[in-house]
Amino acid sequence: MFNLILFGPPGSGKGTQSERLIARYGLKHLSTGDLLRSEIAHKTALGLEAKGFMDRGELVPDAVVIGMIRSALDNNPEAKGFLFDGFPRTKAQSEALDALLAQREEAINVVLALEVTEEELVKRLLNRGLTSGRTDDVNEGIIRARIEEYHKKTSAVADHYRQFGKVVEVKGEGTVDDIFEALCAEIEKRKAA
Repeated sequence: MFNLILFGPPGSGKGTQSERLIARYGLKHLSTGDLLRSEIAHKTALGLEAKGFMDRGELVPDAVVIGMIRSALDNNPEAKGFLFDGFPRTKAQSEALDALLAQREEAINVVLALEVTEEELVKRLLNRGLTSGRTDDVNEGIIRARIEEYHKKTSAVADHYRQFGKVVEVKGEGTVDDIFEALCAEIEKRKAA
């Protein structure tokens, strides 16, 4: 089983690259947003618990999110591995994910971090805002605040995995194909090890 976390600030191309990595390696995509929506739609105990927090405008606690991830892992025993997207976001979540995977005698194999300059991110998001219909993609001040928030939140996660030598920074500028091949090269190194 091969498990990876793909990091990238808003506009880094993470969504595009995730889809391609999932297709090439047969990974199961685990997005906390998708998991939350699915659990709520299926009215599971975890989904109803999460909905209660969300309805009150509160963050869904880590224990509930970890429960959803455990459920997703359990429900996909045939998976060749998982690509974690939007999770973990804190050191505590990283430690909880590591513990959950260790119970299954698995681990995160690599954390791939797409590196893109802030100016390029702003340019990409403003371009995307012309057609996406997303209000958070049309205001440069909001875009810069989102990028800053991303860096604040993910630095602790990167630091956690960096101590185990699992973080690899990949240049996220260039053609989609070049970036994809650079990501694949890093995965292949770890799969061969």
